[in-house]
Amino acid sequence: MIRDASPLGFSLPSRDPQPGLILDAAGRALRANTAAETLRATAGVARATELLPANTPALVRACLQQGRAIDAVESRVAGYILLWTFIPDTDTDQVLARGRDATEELRLHDQAVQSNRLYRLITENTTDLISRHAPDGRFIDATPASWRLLGYWPEELRGQPLEAIVQGDASFAEQLTDVRNRLRDEGYATMTLKIRHRDGSERWFEVASRAIRETYTGAVVEVISVSRDITARVQSEENSRRLADELAHAARLATLGELASSIAHEMNQPLASIVNFASASQRYLKQARSRPECLDRVDDGLQKIVHHANRASEVIKRLRAFLRKGQKRTAPIDLNEVIANVAKLCQWEADKNRVRIREQPANAQPVITADPMLLEQVLINLVRNGIEAIADARGPRDDARRMPEIILATGLNADGEPVIEVTDEGPGLDEQGIRQMFQPFYTSKPQGLGLGLSMSRSIIEGFGGFLDARRAPGGGLTLTCRFPNHPAKPLTTAKETPTDD
Repeated sequence: MIRDASPLGFSLPSRDPQPGLILDAAGRALRANTAAETLRATAGVARATELLPANTPALVRACLQQGRAIDAVESRVAGYILLWTFIPDTDTDQVLARGRDATEELRLHDQAVQSNRLYRLITENTTDLISRHAPDGRFIDATPASWRLLGYWPEELRGQPLEAIVQGDASFAEQLTDVRNRLRDEGYATMTLKIRHRDGSERWFEVASRAIRETYTGAVVEVISVSRDITARVQSEENSRRLADELAHAARLATLGELASSIAHEMNQPLASIVNFASASQRYLKQARSRPECLDRVDDGLQKIVHHANRASEVIKRLRAFLRKGQKRTAPIDLNEVIANVAKLCQWEADKNRVRIREQPANAQPVITADPMLLEQVLINLVRNGIEAIADARGPRDDARRMPEIILATGLNADGEPVIEVTDEGPGLDEQGIRQMFQPFYTSKPQGLGLGLSMSRSIIEGFGGFLDARRAPGGGLTLTCRFPNHPAKPLTTAKETPTDD
């Protein structure tokens, strides 16, 4: 304890928890309290004055000359941060220096300043819009990205209702109601919406919002939202869908060209029958006056003409639907019926190449939800690939009496999933060939493009299923179309609406 015989204008209570020193006009310590001595020993310094700021003599002179206290002067010693207040007594030319330990306080303040600086750096430079909203949707604040994304500065947004700024489509109000309900119940919600920019352009946004709740009541007091402009992504996806539709349509046209002979055969049979029955009916009509019983044969002939005309109409309708461009329609379809249609469409080409198409429908009625025309396109492609593989592999010494087969089978796998399997008796592929066969532009045909199997897999995946291949037990290849195991909807026979396209 520093002691001096000089008269003192200040007293130092020994129980004061804050360090205190009485200083003379030159800044020398006349007395120090117990708290100051304890802090000196803890800090490991020789004199209590070493706890004071380095410019203490100048501070003391300024206090005495100006007759006013100087507050919050910082000193750092041995890891401590001390804030000192210098109080003058002009009557005795003495100064009371009283300090306090502000180490933790100032460290927290420095951290807060750093955090605030980082927050401002992020919010002012992020490309996403970060906004604060009242529970009713009114803007509380927003980051500067609002100008680029919405066309409004943050100052313009504050206090504005969301509906006045974000001009969405007809479903916007419904979306907002749903989001507010989810924020109230779950505390978190996301949505994708199309809005109109201030300049009139339309943009797509992906918005993620989180509710801030009152501690005790749990009521939503504020909503924080992060909005990202996904216009470019949406446009890219739309272009991809449009391109995929164009490619699918081109593939159907190509398939039509390749099936021209089959189509001609399909149409020739009912047309030839119509001609034959019409000619016979004409002959019977000429005999009807002398032989009235001939009228019954005419009636029978006309009924058969109607039957074959309807058959020809169905063929044309099916082909027109197959080639129709535009939005596809999904419906519950019977896989047994699908393979029967495909077998008919491919029968003429199979006969030409001396290949038998054998159907193995499941006893149960496997039903899936898909676009029947696209599914037929996939299966026609798989069957034709099998026919070509058998024809290319056939040698001159092969038994002409036995026709190789392509088996079209339906059923359920071990997981209860509906499947269609197309198995041929061709040469098959090795493991590397099976891995590569579904890659775009990979083909073993000299004149092939290598897109058929790749597009077929994409179509099946679009139904939620998968197309895979494996070696058949007796050689050849088995291609399996697997579909999701969803509860089957009631099967209805879908009728195509005639169109003029």
